[in-house]
Parts: sequence; structure tokens; C-alpha cells
Amino acid sequence: MKNTDPLSPDNILKSLLKIGLIDEDQKRVILIKKAGAKRKLEQLRDTKQASASSKSRILAPISIIDVIIAISQDQINNPENTLDEEKIYQALAKYWNLPFKKIDPLKLDLNLVTGTIPHTFAMKHLMVPIEIKNDLLIVATPNPFDIEAIEDISRASKMQVQPIVSTKTEIIKLLNEFFGFKRSIQAAEHQFSGPSVDLGNLEQYIQLKSGDELPSDDQHIIYAVNHLLSYAFDQRASDVHIEPKREISMVRMRIDGALHTVYKLPKNVHSAILSRLKNLARLDMAEKRRPQDGRIKTDKGGVEAEIRVSTIPVAFGEKIVMRIMDPDILFQDHDKLGFTPEDLVLYKKAINMPHGIILVCGPTGSGKTTTLYSTLKFLSTPEVNITTVEDPIEMVHPDFNQIAMQPALGITFGSILRNILRQDPDIIMIGEMRDLETAENGIQAALTGHLVLSTLHTNDAPSAIVRLLDLGVPHFLIQSTLIGILAQRLIRQICNHCKEGFEIDYSELASMGLCRPKKGSLTLYRGKGCPKCRGTGYFGRTGIHEMLPFTESIKKITSSTLDIKILRNQARKEGMITLRENAIKKLLEGKTTYQEVLRVTWE
Repeated sequence: MKNTDPLSPDNILKSLLKIGLIDEDQKRVILIKKAGAKRKLEQLRDTKQASASSKSRILAPISIIDVIIAISQDQINNPENTLDEEKIYQALAKYWNLPFKKIDPLKLDLNLVTGTIPHTFAMKHLMVPIEIKNDLLIVATPNPFDIEAIEDISRASKMQVQPIVSTKTEIIKLLNEFFGFKRSIQAAEHQFSGPSVDLGNLEQYIQLKSGDELPSDDQHIIYAVNHLLSYAFDQRASDVHIEPKREISMVRMRIDGALHTVYKLPKNVHSAILSRLKNLARLDMAEKRRPQDGRIKTDKGGVEAEIRVSTIPVAFGEKIVMRIMDPDILFQDHDKLGFTPEDLVLYKKAINMPHGIILVCGPTGSGKTTTLYSTLKFLSTPEVNITTVEDPIEMVHPDFNQIAMQPALGITFGSILRNILRQDPDIIMIGEMRDLETAENGIQAALTGHLVLSTLHTNDAPSAIVRLLDLGVPHFLIQSTLIGILAQRLIRQICNHCKEGFEIDYSELASMGLCRPKKGSLTLYRGKGCPKCRGTGYFGRTGIHEMLPFTESIKKITSSTLDIKILRNQARKEGMITLRENAIKKLLEGKTTYQEVLRVTWE
């Protein structure tokens, strides 16, 4: 009797043959190795289940696709690429004339995923409701031919169901994460149900406190917090915001510079999650009305990562922001920071000077810390003593002697520098030159034979000299110590997975101030938007820089009455490439879009 199940081993192999993902020889190898590979996969699955904390979790059966992936057959048309799960399901979806979707967890509604069908049903049939579109419930599944399950979902939701194809691994991961997180939040909410009062909420300050707060060591809260942190790592988030609102607690994550709303949690678990994070960061859990700062050290894929924790009282309670300090991002080779070859030569020449001051300028979030830490790592050798003063220490590193600011104990940027000079340093990094005392002590260190690196919050490189003068630093001391100034910004890169070219007239670019008026057109690039970049068209960021060496001619025009326009013109004459010009270079190289150039730079 002919097997009509499209997902039967025979039909899957026939489909892959027709598609061209495997050939007859590969089919024979799969059939020979099938039984052994299936046994190994079942043993591995059972071992994982035995060590898992949840013994009741439903085990998904091993399919022929799992076996093919395990055997890892090569593609006919590209032997270098092994056949992976996504390629198989993508090809099968096309063959079945069904849409394939790589699911973006950030765009899923927690309540839709977990509230439409029970967890056991979802795991048994491997189905995830992902969105409602035109009165249709879109359900992602590796088995779009389970008609009975689809009809059950349709009856339960009272909506017509449209199946789309997704990979089995992705579906299982989503179900475990979403239902596990939802279970923890619901259990925590139940424990903390009843009339509760948030004393930090300005709208409820006249009410009396009643009931006990959910303890921060509760297992449900521990799971929920662990999930939030691991999820932030998975999504490449740089910051996690947990914000109390009037009726909910909102969780947002900053990815590639943009904030995405991830979860909307019940308000009555907010204080418990905060208490857990405060406990991990060694903050005072009882203190809710004063800002606090702390840090959490954790594992990220076998590498130690640090999370900087900051709390502050806001209108509806206490807000917490966690900045994830990833060592893979903070410590990079200079050629991966986005420098042009010309600017990199100038910057390396400056940092290899025996003494003097180098300033890195830009607003918050422009990558200054990454540049400084990468520079210190580059300069660090057993023969060199590197000392840093930071507020706070961004990332603890054993090669540096790092000092944290503690104004309550008299440890400020300005005061500690006098003590550092007695510690026999070779290189000193000052977190920020924010006042005259810090600037004077930094200059003193440079005059006495030390290399000093620091930051300033200015818009471009020439403005840093004016800023030092504004702080009250005499111009002759600037002339004696300054080596060079680097201004920088972070600009989003086009996603390589959905990159496409398009024609644009020079006249259109000229009207935006990106080139001189001329006839003709050129090819630029943009991202169409895909699951990898969450539909934004951008994936990752890179630096753009403006390097200003403090040359003899610039020294001569540096005076107490310095005109910034004259300084900027002189710097341009000597070959300084501006932030806008460097951004345009990246535009023409196909690394970013003209929209990003206009957003990040100005002329």
C-alpha cells in the first residue's frame, strides 16, 4: 500500500532527491546508516532527559530528518556546506508549496504562544502559535500535515489556522523557553497575589504596605531571571531594561543600538525580579529610594562576561538597567574596530608614543570604552604597568590595575591620580576628563613621562581642544602634552543575509549633502529585512572615526582665544578625514546605508 504521509522516511528521501539536496548514492548511505544513527540519537535524547530538571517533559520522536542531519550528508551542488536542518525544512517547505519562517523570538507575544494551546499539546504536536494575521492564526510547525491537531487548535482558538514550516529544533527551544518562563512568572504571580503595594510607586505612596514580598531565592524567580539573562546573550543585547509601569513591568533589550520590547510581565513580580538581580549584584535589597550600582559576573558560552547593574527610582517603582560587557566585543584587534587604513596608521603612531595624552571623544554609547580597552590590551606586555581609574570599572581584566571611583571615600578622578603617580605606572587610563582637577592631574602625569588615555564628551575631534580650554587648562600645557584626538561613532552595518543593491542618482545624494552635484547614478546597498536581522536590514555595528594628530601647525594655532573654525580648517588641510567622510566611505563600500550616514553624522 502506498504511503501518503509526506513526512514518512520514504517520501522525505524522495522529496530531497527531487529537490536535488541529495543524490542516489547519498540516499543509499542514509538508508544503510539510518538504524544506527537513530539509536544514537535516541540514547542522546534519553540521557539529556534523565539529567534534565523536568522529568515530565514530552520527548519528541526521532524523525528521518534528524537522522539525515546526524549523518550530515553533503549537498550535491556545494560539498563544502553540510546539509543542516534549516536548509532541509526550507527546501521541503518550497516543495510542499508552504511558507517557511525562521522565527524571531523578540516579535512573539508571550500570551499568544502560551495561552492558545496547552504545553503538553504543543510539545506532542510541535506547534507554536506565532501571530494573528487577517483573522488567521499562524501556527509554526515542522509537521504541517497533522490535520487533526490543526483542527483541534482551530476549535480551541475559534479561528482558522494557517500552518507554516519551521525547524523542529527551533520549535522545541521556543516551547521550552516560553512555557518555562511563563510557568515561572505565573507561579511567582500566584505567590504574590492579593492587594500589594509598591512603595516606590509615586501614585500609591499613601497606601499602607501589606503582605510579604516574594523572596528573591524563590525557584520560579531564579528561573525567570536566568532565562532573561541567557535570552539577552542569545539576542546579542547590549542592555536590558526592566521598567515598572502602572500595571505591568516591561522588559526591553537594546540590540544594535535600538530598543526592542521583549516581555510585558505582571507588575506584582517586578519587585521579586529586582530583588533577585540586586542579590546577584550585591546591592542593598532593602534600599529602594536611592540609585545603586553593582555588577554580576556570569558565564557566556564558556567565556566570563560581566553585567553592570544600575537601579534608579522612577514614578512607578524602581527601574533596573543591566549593561552586558562582552569580552569578545570590548577586547578586539584594532583592524576590527572600523578604522580606515589611514586613520589606523595615525592612531597606532599616537598610542606608541612614550608619553603624552590621547583623547577618545564621542557621546555615550559611541564605542569609546571598546576602543580604550582594545588599545590597553594591545599595549599590555609584562614589561608595562597599566593603571586605570574608572567610574565604574567596565570590565575587570587581570592585565590592568583597575581602580573604581568612590567619591564617598575621597577617590575621584582628580584626587587618585596623585596616588597613582607614586605607583610607578607606564600607562594611565582615566575614565573621563570631566573637570579641571582631573585634566590638570592627567597633564601632570603626561609631563612626568607617562602615556595617558582618556575620554571627553565632544561631538568631534577639534572640539576636544576647545573643551580643554573651557575647563581652564592653560593652552601651553595642552601644547606640551597632547598627542592626538580620536572622535568616533557607531554605525549600523547592512545585514549580509538580505543585502541587495539599488541604483540612486548622484543628484539625490547631493541634495542630502552626501556628494557633490554631478550627472549619472551609482549602486548602493541596503538590507531588505530578514529573520536574521529581525526585519531591520541591519546586523551588527562598526565604528567610524575622525583622527586628529596634534601636529606642530595645530599647536601653533592653539591659544586661549582659539577659533574652532580655524582649527577645523587647518585639520582638514592636513588631511583629517571627518566622521561624515568616513561614513560615506563605508556607504560606498556597501557596508552601511545613506540613512545611517545621515542619522549618525552631520556636516
